[in-house]
Amino acid sequence: MRAILTDICEGRGRPGDIELLERICHTMQDVSLCALGRTAPNPVLTTIRFFRDEYEAHIERKECPAGVCPDLTRFTINAEACTGCGMCSRVCPANAISGEVKTAHVIDPDKCIACGSCREACRFDAVETMRRMPA
Repeated sequence: MRAILTDICEGRGRPGDIELLERICHTMQDVSLCALGRTAPNPVLTTIRFFRDEYEAHIERKECPAGVCPDLTRFTINAEACTGCGMCSRVCPANAISGEVKTAHVIDPDKCIACGSCREACRFDAVETMRRMPA
């Protein structure tokens, strides 16, 4: 299960992976001898039930709607919305954001680790997520 979920989050998901996960989960529930084995698949089954569209987006379109999978997300700054306050660059752990005060900032995609700190810190919603095509 872990390998399949990792592949999905890293843009290597394939058609049929969701159904394969479901089969593995149900098999674990049916054949496990202990309660832990029978309940371990529940989080995966629950996320598939309530967030199937996100699984499909990861597999079919190679994008993360939530913007939390670093391999499928890249961040940019909308120059029209950016006030140049510098908050994004102050919180960026990778020092990937540059710009002068009161001018639009820019994210260096080669340095960005896609952690989302800049998006959380921006009070002007200038940081946007974009689809990143896996290599």
